[in-house]
Amino acid sequence: MLVVCGEAVVDLISDGSPAGYHARPGGSPLNVAVGTARLGVPTSLMARFGTGRFGRFLQLHAARAGVDLSLSVNAEEPATLAVVSLDPAGTTGYDFYVDGTADWGWQRSELPDPLPDGIRALHIGSIASWRAPAAGKIAGFVAREHQRGAVLISFDPNLRPGLVDDPVGSRARVERLVSLAHVVKVSAEDLSWVYPLVDPDVAAQCWIQAGPALVVLTEGANGARAYRAVRPTRSVPACNVPVVDTVGAGDAFTAGLLAALADRGRLHRHGLDDLDDSELDAALTSAAMVAALSCTRPGADPPSRQERDTALSQEQL
Repeated sequence: MLVVCGEAVVDLISDGSPAGYHARPGGSPLNVAVGTARLGVPTSLMARFGTGRFGRFLQLHAARAGVDLSLSVNAEEPATLAVVSLDPAGTTGYDFYVDGTADWGWQRSELPDPLPDGIRALHIGSIASWRAPAAGKIAGFVAREHQRGAVLISFDPNLRPGLVDDPVGSRARVERLVSLAHVVKVSAEDLSWVYPLVDPDVAAQCWIQAGPALVVLTEGANGARAYRAVRPTRSVPACNVPVVDTVGAGDAFTAGLLAALADRGRLHRHGLDDLDDSELDAALTSAAMVAALSCTRPGADPPSRQERDTALSQEQL
């Protein structure tokens, strides 16, 4: 049903000691694909897996979650590394090792044209979508699918300012993908980087005018807000949970949102056309719970469908 396109990265997460790190699977698209698969959505990942143990480690993680890898590429380059630091509240900081790694070497011949029959939705985002040289190939792929008009397109920029070597170009790439997407999930932090002098709520409302049917703005502990054209803003609070760390929390929210739309038969090209407020509220609440559960354990480790449903039931008691 769903194809996720983008990077698969190894997160080296600090254990708090001067030289101690744990290797965990990461990269926003990989996290989203694992998240949706665990939530019961048939999911394929379109990634370039690097060579060596790290590449096999990432592939095994995806396969164990039930993610289909038939659209992925076994690349000759090594895997990308992200060194993740945590402050006392569990908030994350990232340093990346990206030069010459697999995730940015996409060739047009490696991207399907068109997507296989039966695919209802495409999610793209994060570093490969706005950082050259991969971004141009992926944008062309998304534009072709947008013109074909057969799939719902979802986008999350998931910006990493430390990797933005061309701010003007990256901003233009983000804006182009927003114009091609039907669903955009974006953090307030990302919007503040793209438009530093604009209130994130104002920026999100401007993006709605650019083409998407739905823009969802997440703001960590302050919850999430959803915007649609000529419809009132909808909002949900964040779930109150003990936070271990916030690695992959935004990706878990994205996976939760896409899965909630799929559960309601909405994850397809025209699925948002008559989405009512109660369905949207339920989808946002489910996505917030998925993100919260991910924060209760280390690394990007989104919950299963059963874990989500149990937590939502307990929340309603």
